[in-house]
Amino acid sequence: MRVIVGAHYDKVAKGHGVIDNWTGASLLPSLFQSLHGHQRRLTFVFIGFTDEEVDLLGSRGYVRRLSEEDKSKIFAMVNIDSLGLSETKVWLSLADKDLASAAAKVAQAMNLPLSASDLDGIGLSDSMPFLDAKIPVIDFHSVTRKNISVLHSSRDNFRKLKIQEYVDSCNLLVAYLAYLDATLGVSSQPAK
Repeated sequence: MRVIVGAHYDKVAKGHGVIDNWTGASLLPSLFQSLHGHQRRLTFVFIGFTDEEVDLLGSRGYVRRLSEEDKSKIFAMVNIDSLGLSETKVWLSLADKDLASAAAKVAQAMNLPLSASDLDGIGLSDSMPFLDAKIPVIDFHSVTRKNISVLHSSRDNFRKLKIQEYVDSCNLLVAYLAYLDATLGVSSQPAK
């Protein structure tokens, strides 16, 4: 079974795109390295999507090209977008309940902050095409209704990045992917 770990690397014209979404795209290699060299039950596929800012064209195109057999092999899609504005958040209204529960367990075990911040009606996510294809998803971000104005503005720059919150998000995601592999990966193995 596969877990897609995605982030987008495009940005809007205003600002530098540091939060939206350098913070997600630049994290993908570190997450890959954290899993590299260890025996895994799940296959992790890391994808940098383009054109998220243009109606999710990259992720929509990716999902559209998947065969039904390919879709059936995807255990989950973990999306990373706009970290470091605040403590780590999960878009709970989109999230699969088991994936969200696993995130809460990992955060609690590591004593790291994690809360819900739903962006329904005010944001898009590369997880949405996967959700439409009935693939379980979870989105990690740091956006609230109070700080969302930073995105798509000239204020989306390095000065807005809260390094400790970003590091905490990175540590949480490293542990979360390992946890998925160790626990949920067991149940995804074919029966012998």
